[in-house]
Amino acid sequence: MEQILEIRDGCNTPGQLLRSLAFARFLKIYKQVFIKDLESRSARRKQEADHKISFIKKVSTRDLIKILETREFEAADKQEKARELIRFMDGAFHHYRGSGYTRLVRLQNDVVSTGIETTQTVKNKVTDKAQRLADLILETRRQLLDKVNLDQGVRRTPGMDASPNITAGEISGHYFNYPADYSRLAHVPLTIAADMKTGVDYSTPSNKRAKPFYELNHNPIDLGMFNENDWVSVPLQVGTSLIITFIHKSRGCIEMEPGLLNLFPFAKIEDITRHRQPDGIFFFGDPNAQEKDLGYFYDKDCELLIGVVPNIDELKYFGYAKKPILTLHNVLAILNGDLPLHCGCTRYVVRFDKKEQPYIAEMLIKADDMGKISLLKQNDDNITRPVFCGTETGAFACLDGFSEQAKMQMAGREVGYNKDTGSNARQIVPVTEIDELYRKDPLDILLYMNNFTLIEPGESTVKADMHIEDALQHFRLGERVAAGSTQTHRGAKESSYWANPFPLLKDNDDRILHPALFEKFSENEKGFIGDMNILINRGELKVGVAHSQLMAGVYEGNSDNDLNRCGFTDRDQVEQEGPVKLADDLIDLIKSSATEKRQQLKNNPDEVSITIALVGDSRTGKSETAEKMEGILRLQLV
Repeated sequence: MEQILEIRDGCNTPGQLLRSLAFARFLKIYKQVFIKDLESRSARRKQEADHKISFIKKVSTRDLIKILETREFEAADKQEKARELIRFMDGAFHHYRGSGYTRLVRLQNDVVSTGIETTQTVKNKVTDKAQRLADLILETRRQLLDKVNLDQGVRRTPGMDASPNITAGEISGHYFNYPADYSRLAHVPLTIAADMKTGVDYSTPSNKRAKPFYELNHNPIDLGMFNENDWVSVPLQVGTSLIITFIHKSRGCIEMEPGLLNLFPFAKIEDITRHRQPDGIFFFGDPNAQEKDLGYFYDKDCELLIGVVPNIDELKYFGYAKKPILTLHNVLAILNGDLPLHCGCTRYVVRFDKKEQPYIAEMLIKADDMGKISLLKQNDDNITRPVFCGTETGAFACLDGFSEQAKMQMAGREVGYNKDTGSNARQIVPVTEIDELYRKDPLDILLYMNNFTLIEPGESTVKADMHIEDALQHFRLGERVAAGSTQTHRGAKESSYWANPFPLLKDNDDRILHPALFEKFSENEKGFIGDMNILINRGELKVGVAHSQLMAGVYEGNSDNDLNRCGFTDRDQVEQEGPVKLADDLIDLIKSSATEKRQQLKNNPDEVSITIALVGDSRTGKSETAEKMEGILRLQLV
């Protein structure tokens, strides 16, 4: 298995770079990968492979330094050997830029020990370190090519991104307050700030989820077998939960690191260093775990939730990193009396012009895929309201349903996975700010996303005036038509209780899968129903169903006649036009709700916020509808 390159050296000149331990390790890794590839060649090409292997084994840093710093290779009989060596190293350079995985690491204990440094100043430092290293690598390459007269013609430096995949600022793990039974984890440094290369697409052994991440009756992590040198540790703030994520450094696992950094915010440094214990610990790629260890376990003695994904190729997919982390968040939310929502949630800032007409001024995303609502009292009226808190600053976007314009907007900020696999190609792209996640905004509208029911022409795609019990039937049934990214085949309908707020509480056959957790969730739900019904009667909350029609074209229950009757000429058209119709109707609903909300407020403000949660599982149209709304409103010029 190919290793990753971890750089801890500090180099300022090409000579120092070639003499560094990191370069020696990189050359060794590249030679191993190249030789392994050559050894897999067919017997028919064995002679060429054997000669190349013989050459590769003789490549040394000593010869490269001589080319750079002496005139030994200027002799005519040595010039061709020098060129061959530099051509080989240029291949190594491009492997480093494309197929390799590199972490530049700097220890930043000053953030804790002196109080002078902050996570922001550390972030500035790691960005500077990444740029300096990239510049030094490019300069070293230029000098080596120039030494053997291969740097001729046009130079293409601006297109040669030589930055590491991740540049990390770390502190000692001993600053963190692990429970005594888990103290060995303190030997792994904690990443507190990072700069990463974007525009990269990583190929992983799998590109869909097929196995569930469920509760276990045993602790899946064996700390006796834990090798602290083989792990990267990242403290993530997932909603209000502090979850420490450990990623194995092996290829196929470490590629999850940039995606997670582009999806979740770092935990606050004060939470890491001021004796707060973690709420959860997650291990991705545990080489000592087996398939039976895939899942989570609640350690009651330590009050700690533990999740594990074993180092198995079938499980090396970003969904097995994201979904388990969110599962830990959701279990913790349920245990704390909250209601996790598998949803997209957006706060719309609505202002009023001189004629008292409402217009939407801003769309501010609070959650792309997951959040929770807590019952809190905020005002002087002693009314308890459902307050929303999101979990991710990024989106794990399936590119199948996005326009080319939307994909262009992601460019430069994205981390991709498996773009060459056809369906279910994904990108993680930042969509909101950390502060927006934690604003205590009461929900104004709660809708279930139906992605398969066709809506007749002239009818609204939004039913937001439903009785609470009628609406809850849709949430509890959780029907959707699948896109084929899970075990359910594309076009088939499946059901998941409350749109599967991980872990799945009920299966398609209505069997309860996690009895204790289901009982607690049901208890929480009862409390929410009572308070939400009061708000509905007061005109402060709307609940119902939104019809995106996103998968109505592929749904096997819709006939061609059904599509024609509803104004669609072919099945592909539905996926693009359905969310547009919903977006238009949601805009009208937001503006009318803002007018009503303003009338209920005493001071007649110039602006109000309307917060909408759209509950639904994958490909129900949450992100696609939000994209269409942005396109209609055109609040940004691109």
